[in-house]
Amino acid sequence: MNEKDLLLSIDNGTQSLKALVFDVRGSLLAKKQVLFTPYFSDRPGWAEQDPLVFWNALCRACQGVFAESGIEKSRIAGVSVTTQRGTVVNLDKAGQPLRPAILWLDQRKCQGQPPLGGAWGLLFKAARLSDTLAYFQSEVEACWIARNQPEIWSRTHKFLLLSGYLNYRLTGSYVDSVGSQVGYLPFDYKRLRWARSWDWKWRCVPVRLEQLPQLFPSGQILGAVSRAASRETGIPEGLPVVAAAADKACEVIGSGSLDPSVGCLSYGTTATVNITHRRYIEPIPLLPAYPSAIPGFHAVEVQVFRGFWMVNWFKEEFGLPEQLAAEKTGVAPEDLFENLIKDVPPGSLGLMLQPFWTPGIRKPGPEAKGAVIGFGDIHTRAHLYRSILEGLAYALREGKERIERRSKIPICSLRVSGGGSQSDLAMQLTADVFGLPTTRPHLYETSGLGAAIDSAVGLGLHPDFETAVTAMTHTGDRFEPNASNQKLYDELYRKVYKRMYRRLQPLYQKIREITGYPE
Repeated sequence: MNEKDLLLSIDNGTQSLKALVFDVRGSLLAKKQVLFTPYFSDRPGWAEQDPLVFWNALCRACQGVFAESGIEKSRIAGVSVTTQRGTVVNLDKAGQPLRPAILWLDQRKCQGQPPLGGAWGLLFKAARLSDTLAYFQSEVEACWIARNQPEIWSRTHKFLLLSGYLNYRLTGSYVDSVGSQVGYLPFDYKRLRWARSWDWKWRCVPVRLEQLPQLFPSGQILGAVSRAASRETGIPEGLPVVAAAADKACEVIGSGSLDPSVGCLSYGTTATVNITHRRYIEPIPLLPAYPSAIPGFHAVEVQVFRGFWMVNWFKEEFGLPEQLAAEKTGVAPEDLFENLIKDVPPGSLGLMLQPFWTPGIRKPGPEAKGAVIGFGDIHTRAHLYRSILEGLAYALREGKERIERRSKIPICSLRVSGGGSQSDLAMQLTADVFGLPTTRPHLYETSGLGAAIDSAVGLGLHPDFETAVTAMTHTGDRFEPNASNQKLYDELYRKVYKRMYRRLQPLYQKIREITGYPE
């Protein structure tokens, strides 16, 4: 076997960065995780972080993975980067950050943008999408910076996603992967390239083409580790840096999902349901299919913005007993929640939760709020916790059905990754709500594995993606639907959950009008 038979993946999440070493069979040989504070907030709703926090974590993780594992650096064939999506960095002409990175969690708005004029404006008006477009404009980080910090925007030489920033620090060049372009940028998701000069997106954002990085398809070499980066990270100088993709896209192929009949659920901070498809399909009009980690393919996705973040919310607001017990036993509080709800029956004795703790763009809309209905004196915090898990599964099932209607291909089985996939109860509940066999991958680090698959193909360690995914991904525990639970959940989903948003939407709108929240 080639002596360069190992792959280094860098996985930059919201709360930590991991350096992971895989072999060509998909075995995880070494891992070093560096934790950091996810963000700081100078104002309510803001979420920012110094970009150097991410880079320094990368340096520490890479130095640590080699020092602690004893793996010979000479065996590393290449490195790839996968990151959280939608986090943006402003750099000056010297490549130095001009301001803190704005994270995907940031909730600031840039209201009052001039409406789109000309033919594009008429088109959006005719399609009754003017409000959606206005919401899109209010979400654009570049618009907020240009309006509120014009001196910083005038000095912005490059405007990069976090993946582009880390690839720049590794290679010294402004390069990034097509597969990482998920954000409010002038990107053509259908053609997988920067938007053409006449595209409406250029009129909605102040970004210029020269401020953006050169893009490479996933699986292509986009540069080599520079001497300066080698000194800081310990990664060998000249090692190829291969284009990977955003964390969710890497999760999909790292879970072994290549066929559109296999749905991939991500039970992470944001919960998603994805399929990989050669066709460009918008599951919700104006919300694009994102780039896949496979070049030329798309990740057709529906999101629940506050996914398993809600577990952390429950822990902070209602989980003090588990937190105190965890301190004594050394067990994670989340693990103790399994015991909390072991006696709560499916359906949570009629407690139904709609998990829209963060508004959406169209389905749900910007007026959306979370809701819990069906309370009675028999309910406890245990019932509330189970209803959170059930509500997330209902919302993802609804997303799955949207994808099926648009793709015309039924989803016949599920792969589940992310932190929530470690819970047997959540896995069984998912199988029951969806009525489908549900499998977790053989390892937890599916984002990093997906990035390693991109490297393996790009460096010729596997001849193509089908071969690489077959060789490097394996299934773990499989959960079959329980027939009686499935029947109960199906009735609750069809007769209650699917009607909740339509019935509550006018009330959400009134709340918004009266209180001004959400903006």
